[in-house]
Amino acid sequence: MSNAQALPVSDTAAEDARRFQANLELLAEMSRDFAVSRDLDAALLKAVDHITCSVDAEGGALFLLDEAQENLECVACVGATEITGLVIAADKGIVGRVVQNDLGEIVRDVSKDPNFFGGVDEKTGYTTKSILCAPLTVKDERIGAIELINKRGGDGLFDPDDLHFLAALASSAALAILNARQAEALVEQERIKRELELAREIQSSLLPQAGGDTAVIAGVNQPAREVSGDFFDHFPLDDGRVCFCLGDVSGKGMNAALLMAKTASLYRCLGKAVLSPGRLLALVNREICETAARGMFVTMVGGIFDPRTGVVKLANAGHEPPLLLTPEGEFQAFEADGPPLGIIADPPTKDGYPETEIQLNGGSLWIFTDGVTEGYIDGEGTELGDAGVKRILAETGGKPLTERLQAVVGVIKPGEYGMRDDVTLLGVVDDVAARPPAETQGAAAAGSETIMFLRLPARADRLRVIRQAVRSALEYLVCEDEMTEEVILAVDEACQNVVRHAYGGRDDGEIAVELRRDGSDFLVDIQDFAAPVDLDTVKSRDLDDIRPGGLGVHLIREIMDDVQFVTPPAGVGNLLQLRKRLRTKAGAS
Repeated sequence: MSNAQALPVSDTAAEDARRFQANLELLAEMSRDFAVSRDLDAALLKAVDHITCSVDAEGGALFLLDEAQENLECVACVGATEITGLVIAADKGIVGRVVQNDLGEIVRDVSKDPNFFGGVDEKTGYTTKSILCAPLTVKDERIGAIELINKRGGDGLFDPDDLHFLAALASSAALAILNARQAEALVEQERIKRELELAREIQSSLLPQAGGDTAVIAGVNQPAREVSGDFFDHFPLDDGRVCFCLGDVSGKGMNAALLMAKTASLYRCLGKAVLSPGRLLALVNREICETAARGMFVTMVGGIFDPRTGVVKLANAGHEPPLLLTPEGEFQAFEADGPPLGIIADPPTKDGYPETEIQLNGGSLWIFTDGVTEGYIDGEGTELGDAGVKRILAETGGKPLTERLQAVVGVIKPGEYGMRDDVTLLGVVDDVAARPPAETQGAAAAGSETIMFLRLPARADRLRVIRQAVRSALEYLVCEDEMTEEVILAVDEACQNVVRHAYGGRDDGEIAVELRRDGSDFLVDIQDFAAPVDLDTVKSRDLDDIRPGGLGVHLIREIMDDVQFVTPPAGVGNLLQLRKRLRTKAGAS
């Protein structure tokens, strides 16, 4: 056994050991606080409080650099003064110097330091004597700094041990802050990812759902990013026609996606009541001009297709020209004759956007966004272009509509390199073989000759056009003048009933009038596209009853030889058929 005796431990060594142990416990506690806290600001405030108390300072503050590394902001403060929210330039003051040099400092007399910022003392009346400051740095990444003021007790000055201790705490705090920021960033990324997925689901719900496409109208949309600024839609109307649209919102990202959702929703909602594409676009345009963010606009094509006749009526608000492909393989483009939506509140004409009527005659109509023509088809930056679109459509003429759509978008390279923009394409095909038989469209049996057909808005100011058409048809048949005037009166009364009653006061309905000769009879078919009428309510009244309404029906029945409601095409709307035996002028064949 050794005879040496253990040396007594000095009070200073014991104190150093206790302080070292306390510092370790403080570091461990700060690390736990940062690890478990979901509130970084609260964790920072608690850390500053612990550090200030441990060093026995009168006050402490933690400054963080902004993302641009241009300013320092006090995000946590305890003790003598309250400076939370104070922002200073990243290279100003003692704290700025410490951050720029990435080196801790003891300033024993701040009055002699040219970088000392005395503005806080002037406002609060507090006197700062000395400052202890250490940078917050992880490797080469500068985060900010911790600053303590005026040590309590003794001479009120900080010493090198205080600086070493603060540097160790600052290093631990910097790592914890960086980890917390990264964790917050991951949480934020996950939140954004979920929101983008939800936004995409919402956008997808605004497009025609699976099974909604038909043999005569279909579309495809492929976003270049998580959400799209393109859209298309098509939906059936009560009269058997199909309303459709395709649009492209300026810009990209969430703002474009939100405007896309709004525009598509407005069009579908209003499109079921406003049966004029030009007026419909004008209404949507007015709303977008009032509410859309400045500088954003929408190019859009809206239209109505009648599968029974192959007629498309469309309006174009600054969009790419739709292409008509004839059965002979020829293409015709229809240029826009109105500005994009969201630029000018007033429509191009008093009736809205100009409308174009296109007879497909067994052909097809194609509407697409510039993402189709500008998409790359190879790794060398070759665009598909208008010529490429036309070539594919011409080559796939005998295939189903959906296959033709996929043939076009399928040649564009996937991913951001190939898809420079959202890709959206809509096709409308006139399937002549699928049209209903002529008799279901109001035509008579063999021997019937259609003289004239009109389809126009059911408004009082359009009745003059119908009267003139009836007069022209009867003059063509060389009818007696008396009969001509009588039939004009009867047809006018019948059409007035449609204008007044069919659409419940709305002025956006339509009326179709077909004038025919059936053997020795003159036939007038008058069709509306409103809800079916109760035939029991359509009857003449006694002539002694002079209340308004009903006498028109009596007059029509008195003039015409036969008046009856017949089944309208596809069972849509109401079809009134008037028949009158022809009385031709003497000498007419």
